[in-house]
Amino acid sequence: MSGMEAMSASEASVHPMRWRTLAVTQFAAFMALLDVSIVNVALPSIERGLSVSAGTTQWVVSGYALSFGLALVPAGRLGDVLGRRRMFLIALTAFVLTSALTGAAPTIGLLIAARLLQGVAGGMLLPQNSGLIQELFQGAERGKAFGVLGATVGLATAAGPVAGGLIITLIAGPDAWRGVFYVNVPIGVVALLLATRWIPARSTGSRPKLQLDLIGSLLLGAGVLCLLLPAVDAESNGLSHDWWLIVVAVLLLAAFAQWELRTVRRGREPVLNPRLARTPGFATGSLISLVYFIGFTGIWLVLALFFQDGSGYSPLRSGLTVTPFALGVAASAAIAGRLVSRFGRLLTVLGLTATIAGLVITALLLRHVAGDAAQWAVAGPLLVAGLGGGMVTSPNVTLSLQHVPVRMAGAAGGALQTAQRIGSAIGTAVLATIFYQVLTRSGHAYQKAVSDALLSAAALMLLALLIAVADFRRHRRAAPAVGKEG
Repeated sequence: MSGMEAMSASEASVHPMRWRTLAVTQFAAFMALLDVSIVNVALPSIERGLSVSAGTTQWVVSGYALSFGLALVPAGRLGDVLGRRRMFLIALTAFVLTSALTGAAPTIGLLIAARLLQGVAGGMLLPQNSGLIQELFQGAERGKAFGVLGATVGLATAAGPVAGGLIITLIAGPDAWRGVFYVNVPIGVVALLLATRWIPARSTGSRPKLQLDLIGSLLLGAGVLCLLLPAVDAESNGLSHDWWLIVVAVLLLAAFAQWELRTVRRGREPVLNPRLARTPGFATGSLISLVYFIGFTGIWLVLALFFQDGSGYSPLRSGLTVTPFALGVAASAAIAGRLVSRFGRLLTVLGLTATIAGLVITALLLRHVAGDAAQWAVAGPLLVAGLGGGMVTSPNVTLSLQHVPVRMAGAAGGALQTAQRIGSAIGTAVLATIFYQVLTRSGHAYQKAVSDALLSAAALMLLALLIAVADFRRHRRAAPAVGKEG
């Protein structure tokens, strides 16, 4: 038995509940990630129920995305220090309570405030997932576990429109939107009860001394905020009046990097250790994740706009039309997680190729097919794109985090998720802007608008593919050299 296999066997005896732990943590993560996209289909109901404008209700989505992204890295660091079980239970409890507050909000101001708090709770929850996987799993099992995490990320993003449309359809009425938030309460309570039984406390090693890198946290948070604000505001106001925030973001993040280096030199614990930049796979994986999510997340908004506004589909039917993508992600992500230890970055390359091909075919079909026929015409290409998407998200999480030390796992997972959230915000703004500009200039030609937006998404993913190919070739060249040295 090899050393890695022996470690896995030992880990199995220490953590016999690890697969149950994974199940309950992914259940909770799915719920938190679903809330990023599920609310899109509820916005018209919120507008009617609270008598507010579309621009105002957009902050119900954007506010959650902002606070979610800001909380990820600091919450991951707190999980590394205070214990991931403790942080998970605190975050899940907060998520349940804030979901109830959001559903009960009587005014748009209180609704947005509750969504901001709910986003913080979701951002606290997610990094504990990757940290617990690093802590409880070893060897090939870790790849499988990260495969499940990758499936959760991809499936939750794709399933949001379906779940939201189903809830709105079943409840109906002016307050149907409240069900989108209330549904988290019973689900979250069940997850909380299971988590108290199945998630183990820190069982090995000494607990690191609590050192809060307050200045580093503030610099990182301000930098991420300045990146996200223009992105989430671009859909309604464009980039013309707040482009300068991107320049401020670059300066703040550069200052953050310098501060973290200084913190390490002084022998203190940073919020995000600079060593992660030199950890094999982490920097490349984060970059691929950022670029992929710029192209990936916005496609659900433009497809919803096309099918609902352009083709007259109901929210539920619109969601069901894109279900083949979600099914493809669910099927391939778990399989890819089992194969990543054998094929590595090649899976990402193949996955991105399939996703790009599926999106290009979908774009070309929708340029010429409309009405009821469009639903069936795109089913096959979206399935291909989903199969590719699962091969991107799942292996990339594994390859990004597999060499990260366990004591940094929470912060590293938070950083990887931050890259995804920034990519999601930018991508949604960019694709929505392309869609609306083409729609206006073409005299409301919805088919041309959705086709151009999807082709733009495919072009963004092509950039991610080039990064993945370069990484794959670099590892292939390094492998013979290592073999000769051995």
